[in-house]
Amino acid sequence: MARSNARSRTSSRASYVKFSDKLTDSLEDITKMINDHKGMIDNIQEVALELTEAISTLNTLAVKYAKVANDILDAILPIVSKVPLIPDNIEKLLVKMERWTQKIIDNERPTSKTISDVRTGLRTGDVTKIKAHSSDLRKVTRSLTAIIPKR
Repeated sequence: MARSNARSRTSSRASYVKFSDKLTDSLEDITKMINDHKGMIDNIQEVALELTEAISTLNTLAVKYAKVANDILDAILPIVSKVPLIPDNIEKLLVKMERWTQKIIDNERPTSKTISDVRTGLRTGDVTKIKAHSSDLRKVTRSLTAIIPKR
């Protein structure tokens, strides 16, 4: 009787699929997919790092020249407003340019921090650091897009 009881337990155990087997198969499939696409994943990371460096350089350049332009405009605008020979549309354009350059300057700190954090996340493989700044990048893009003159 003891033998038949042991057999029934064994046969009932063999009649189901083990969760661990299913999970192992899934993890092996995921590992295979990652290994199959490893080169592409690494290349995307490298391109993202290069784009981050390019954006950082463009930001530095834009801020540098925005500061120069803003200083010039700060000096010129008071004079322009007193000279009656200068048309109003030129004065308005200079005022707009001063506003644009100031927006670029005002965005320097948050833009630089976002770029730095994304760069760090890409270099260290810290996905949470990258994800945390996706909305910040959208804000920076919207802010800079708003500065672009409409023709």
